[in-house]
Amino acid sequence: MTPPSGARRLTPPTWAREQAARLGRPPGGWRLALYTIIFEADTRAGALFDKWLIALILLSVTVVMADSVASISARWGELFDVLEWGFTALFTLEYLARIACVRHPWRYMRSFWGVIDLLSVLPTYLAMAFPGIHLLVDVRVLRLLRIFRVFKLTAYVSEYQMLGRALAASRRKIMIFLSVVVLVVLIIGTLMYVVEGPANGFTSIPTAVYWAITTMTTVGFGDITPHTDFGRFIASVMMLMGWGTLAVPTGIVTTEMALSGRQPAVTTRTCHACLTEGHLPEARYCMHCGAELPAYAPDVPAADDGAH
Repeated sequence: MTPPSGARRLTPPTWAREQAARLGRPPGGWRLALYTIIFEADTRAGALFDKWLIALILLSVTVVMADSVASISARWGELFDVLEWGFTALFTLEYLARIACVRHPWRYMRSFWGVIDLLSVLPTYLAMAFPGIHLLVDVRVLRLLRIFRVFKLTAYVSEYQMLGRALAASRRKIMIFLSVVVLVVLIIGTLMYVVEGPANGFTSIPTAVYWAITTMTTVGFGDITPHTDFGRFIASVMMLMGWGTLAVPTGIVTTEMALSGRQPAVTTRTCHACLTEGHLPEARYCMHCGAELPAYAPDVPAADDGAH
């Protein structure tokens, strides 16, 4: 990464350190300590923070799901309200802590994870502020946005990154496979339109293609069914093809995941400048902004020296 025009000549590590200090990581004090706990998942304190945060997210989502069941909500509704306000308070404190410890809060607030963090706490406050406005379509629906908390999990689980890489690597194969499926359902749908005709519910080629799609995917809504013997034979072939159709993309993605598993594991090392995660252990500079990364120090338990 080339230094800005007019900047004094520095060696790359020195210039990168100045850029990191200017962009995101606080220089020191309590903000640096808080930043290390929240954003640096490769430290012992950061890993513990992430584990507790994941546990709270899962518990809060469980409460939301249980509260949507009428029989459970009628009995435990008051407890769910108390728990929800407790979760909201904790996630609000976490959101404010993230804003307080970064060097440029507005940059974090506008980021994807900053918006997700805000959406995880905002609905509860909105439902409290607008309890009786009948012109709105049931403001309580806004509380369902609390399910966005589950998206916060993706920031801490490296397997999501592996799955994303596998899907990206197999996208061409999947697109070719889908194009073949589209051709098959178009041909079979046209054939069924000719064989069955409007008298048996196949009123148009698009309708017949819709039937072919639902049949090949083994969904089979049953709103359109063939009545002729030849039509039923075609439907049987489509159903048998559906099993193989579902297996092909699964095998493609699984193969790519197995190949990616042989590569060096991606850690959760965080860039101090732009907060990008997922750098390799041997990486020295951020793959996004070019800032120098902190030294990688895996969490290895200390050896027992025999002292008690």
